[in-house]
Amino acid sequence: MKDFARLFTTLDQTTRTTVKVAAMATFFETAQDADKLWCVALFSGRRPRRVITTTRLREWAAEQAGIPLWLFEESYPVVGDLAETIALVLPPPASESDWPLHHWIGELQRLSKLDEAAQKAGILAAWDSLDRTERFLFTKLLTGGFRIGVSQKLMTRALAQATGQDEADLTHKLMGAWTPETTTWAALIEAHDPGADLSRPYPFYLAYQLEDADTLGAPADWLIDRKWDGIRGQLVLRGGTHHLWSRGEELMTDRFPELGQLVDYLPPGTVIDGEVLAWRDGPLPFNALQKRIGRKSVPKKLLAQVPVVLMAYDLLEQDGADIRDRPLDQRRAALEALTADLPGAAPLRLSPEVTGESWEALAAVRADSRAHNAEGLMLKRRDSPYLSGRKKGDWWKWKVDPLTVDAVMIYAQSGSGRRANLFTDFTFAVRDGEGFTPFTKAYSGLTDAEFREITQWVRRNTLQRFGPVRQVPPVLVFEIAFEGIQESPRHKSGIALRFPRMARWRHDKPLAEINTLADLHAMLERYG
Repeated sequence: MKDFARLFTTLDQTTRTTVKVAAMATFFETAQDADKLWCVALFSGRRPRRVITTTRLREWAAEQAGIPLWLFEESYPVVGDLAETIALVLPPPASESDWPLHHWIGELQRLSKLDEAAQKAGILAAWDSLDRTERFLFTKLLTGGFRIGVSQKLMTRALAQATGQDEADLTHKLMGAWTPETTTWAALIEAHDPGADLSRPYPFYLAYQLEDADTLGAPADWLIDRKWDGIRGQLVLRGGTHHLWSRGEELMTDRFPELGQLVDYLPPGTVIDGEVLAWRDGPLPFNALQKRIGRKSVPKKLLAQVPVVLMAYDLLEQDGADIRDRPLDQRRAALEALTADLPGAAPLRLSPEVTGESWEALAAVRADSRAHNAEGLMLKRRDSPYLSGRKKGDWWKWKVDPLTVDAVMIYAQSGSGRRANLFTDFTFAVRDGEGFTPFTKAYSGLTDAEFREITQWVRRNTLQRFGPVRQVPPVLVFEIAFEGIQESPRHKSGIALRFPRMARWRHDKPLAEINTLADLHAMLERYG
């Protein structure tokens, strides 16, 4: 644990990429195999599940520190992080341990099977044998909230440096449904055959947001299709079975079982990149697909109500051969041939090309995206290979302008982490007759300077406190941008927004001119 704590401290205290990569590479060269495996897992988002509630941790930490719970609760929002607050208030450890990281992961797994009294004893004993940084990390792991400011790409680069392997090969190895409980360091990293796992997808190629299409040259150099509003997915057909992966490396096979019939229509050794869409004679709005998100299994009634298809736009593997380095035009031609004779009942569609003689003409097509339940256009250079991760130059997403409304802030709550001392999380309302109806929350889109100014205003103008939430008078007006609107009986307003954020602080907009609840329902009628 001490080695892992030193690595964490180095990563936390520097912004220099070279220093971070060197520190991780050293850890991968010197640590025990089990610790290296867990480090890779943690840095790629494979965190242990939460062992105990944060309520109990706060109570036990206050008790161990000999302070009243109210004092701990007052300290928590000032520090901004529960694990750090606990690490700071606890007394110095009575003993010192030198157990490695994987031992403490095993301790978490042991504690998860015990009753609350035994859990408390085990956690207090652990806190009493770990220094401040180790306590912080152990508590983060306890809560299932371990995160670190290092991308998986940087971690993979360090891994390549430490092992002498190709970075792209390692990226491929780290894809899939592995966990430290189901594999070993030797099997995952040192084994020479990265294709042994037939379910493994390829790293996804991600696009940058485009601001000005006129900088791209002639439209004819680009393959253009719609940016479909669904779930990005990679369909892997190998060994007589299928697997469906999300962009976040989450296995979604069981959530969309109808795609399994594609095993009967497509040859083995096929990997397709596309978008899972709710579909009935055309794409349905994203909120229809949401009914199936998060489910591990789907009942027959929902399968009938919300059928899906895979809207295919790239072919990554053909007859078992990786074809990602071929130009997009060639991959597209192979995909067209593969899908040409599919029966209409097959849950696969080829994403149609969008054409236009000029960027001005294509901008008009883009502006009509919502009518097609799409988010805009995708622009891909015809001679581009399929790369890994987010690369600038060959793939662009040209999204339609967001929907916007003007609303007033009525509640404010402090943020977390480096923004723990600022009010950054706001609740917004629109006019509803003589009063106001809350309809959304937002916490992003403003500058730190604006958040500091709003924080001072909130402190001077608080009307009531509800725990960490402060009610403020309806004075500050903001433009709220969002990608979609849908009906929601769970909300008082009757609507829910998709990806709401603050586009700007409307110093110029008087309260009398903000939008109304009727405006929102009119938008729901048009875009929902």
